[in-house]
Amino acid sequence: MPLTMAASVLSGPKEIRLEERRVPTPASDEVLIRVTAVGVCGSDAHYYREGRIGDHVVTGPLVLGHEAAGIVVAVGADVDPGRVGQRVSIEPQRPDPTSAQSRAGRYNLCPAMEFFATPPIDGALAEYVVIQSVFAHSVPDEISDEAAALFEPLSVGIASVQKARISPGSSVLIAGAGPVGLVTAQVARAFGATEVIVSDIDESRRANASTFGATRVVDPAVEDTRALDVDAFIDASGAPRAVVDGIHAVRPAGTVVLVGMGASDYPLPISVIQNRELIVTGVFRYANTWPIARELVLAGLVDLDAMVTARFDLAHVEDALNADRTPGSIKAVVTLPKETNA
Repeated sequence: MPLTMAASVLSGPKEIRLEERRVPTPASDEVLIRVTAVGVCGSDAHYYREGRIGDHVVTGPLVLGHEAAGIVVAVGADVDPGRVGQRVSIEPQRPDPTSAQSRAGRYNLCPAMEFFATPPIDGALAEYVVIQSVFAHSVPDEISDEAAALFEPLSVGIASVQKARISPGSSVLIAGAGPVGLVTAQVARAFGATEVIVSDIDESRRANASTFGATRVVDPAVEDTRALDVDAFIDASGAPRAVVDGIHAVRPAGTVVLVGMGASDYPLPISVIQNRELIVTGVFRYANTWPIARELVLAGLVDLDAMVTARFDLAHVEDALNADRTPGSIKAVVTLPKETNA
C-alpha cells in the first residue's frame, strides 16, 4: 500500500487544491477503499460556492464528495479479509449505534452522525477513504462504478417514495427535474405508480424527465399544478411556490414529502392540510436503502448510467463542481483509476 495519496481539498471560497495526504488506516471495524467514482452533488457545489448549507458551515479545509464507489484494498482487524478486492458502493455515514434513533432503526437521524463531506468530516474526492464495513455494500460486476456511486442519490429517491407511500396504481406529482427528481420518478415507476407527473420550469429538464420515468411533464409557469389531483406530492425543488402548489394538488388522505432544500421557513396552506387530512413529512438522507438500490439497478428498473453527462478526473474537480451550469447537464462524475502505480 502507498503511504500517501492525492486528495481534492476545498481550501477556501471557490478554491480547490490537489493535495498529498496520508492514506488513512482502517480501524478494526472499517475497510480501506480505493475510490473509483464520485458523483458531484448539489451540496458539494453549495459548499464550494457559498461555504455553507444552512447550519453546516465550512470552517477549514474540506474534502468534498459523498456519492462514491470503489474497491476494498485493506480491512481492519475485525473484518473478514475475504472482502479485499470486492467492489463496493459507499453509504457515506457513520452513526452512533447506541443512540436512540439508531436503535430504533432510524440511524439517518442519529444526532451524532458523521457524514461524508459535511463539515468537518472529509468526503470521498480522494484516492482512498475508510468506512465501517457494514456501510461498504458489495456490488456485482453487472453494475458500473459510476452507477454504484450514484446509489447515494438513488437512496434519496427510494426514501422519498417510501415516505410517499407509493404503491401499484398510485399517482404522484414530483416538483423539480434535477438528479434527485429524476431518480425519484424512476423509483416511483418501479414501485408501481401508474401516473408520474414531473413539473419543472426548465424545458430541457422536462425533456429529461420524459426520459427518466415521467408519464407526463408540466410547466408550472403555464399549467395549474394545483388542479392535478394526485395521491402524493414529492418536492425535489426546494421552491416555496412549488411546495404550496403541490400541496394543493394532493387529494384527501394523501401524502406530501419534502426533499428539496430551499428556504428555511415559508407559509404553508394549513387549512388544506387540515381539511384534507394530509400527511406532511420530510426526508433527511436515508436508512436501509442500499440493498433496494442494488436490486432496482440490477433489474433495469432504474438507469443511473444514462444520467451521467460529464466525467472529470481528480485534477479537474473544480470543473466538475461547475458542470451543473452547463446546459443539459444532469450528473457529473469524477473518475479515478482502478489501479495504483504505487
